[in-house]
Amino acid sequence: MKNSANNRGGLIRDLAIVALSIFVAINLAESGAIESFFANTRSVVFLESFIAGIFFTSVFTTAPSIVAIVEIAKSGTSLWELAVFGALGAMIGDLVLFKFVRDRISEDISALIQDKKGRWKKVFKLKSFKWSAAFLGAVIIASPIPDEVGLALLGFSKVKTKYFLPISFVFNSIGILIIGILARL
Repeated sequence: MKNSANNRGGLIRDLAIVALSIFVAINLAESGAIESFFANTRSVVFLESFIAGIFFTSVFTTAPSIVAIVEIAKSGTSLWELAVFGALGAMIGDLVLFKFVRDRISEDISALIQDKKGRWKKVFKLKSFKWSAAFLGAVIIASPIPDEVGLALLGFSKVKTKYFLPISFVFNSIGILIIGILARL
């Protein structure tokens, strides 16, 4: 029972941080601070794309990062450069999360859905579940949904780091490119 209360408290704290992150992102976008920053760093597009990409990965920084990606895309920067350098940053951010967070998140989710008869354990061992979880995790990485959920699914499927890096790069590139295209519409 104590573990359940701890999980609830952590979830409430995390949701509050996400709400604060969205509030800060909206205020930064409305204040013009992001536009001003990018106006001053226009000559180093790869750096601003890379930094926005790093922050594209975490539940706590996704919202401000999306605002930054939209501003970079609207500035006339090549969308391909934005996608490549942003994805490189996102891949680094995902790698840090993958190494330090994926097992903990996978264990937390497993504990939440665990039953006494072990039915879920059998599902997790199915090869089709592992492939489906890996694919869904990659799609989540491409989406604006914070990558922790996708990383947990990749953790369930036991994806090795040598496969994770290209998956992260390709799917983050796709996600950032789509955001850039939508920003220009």
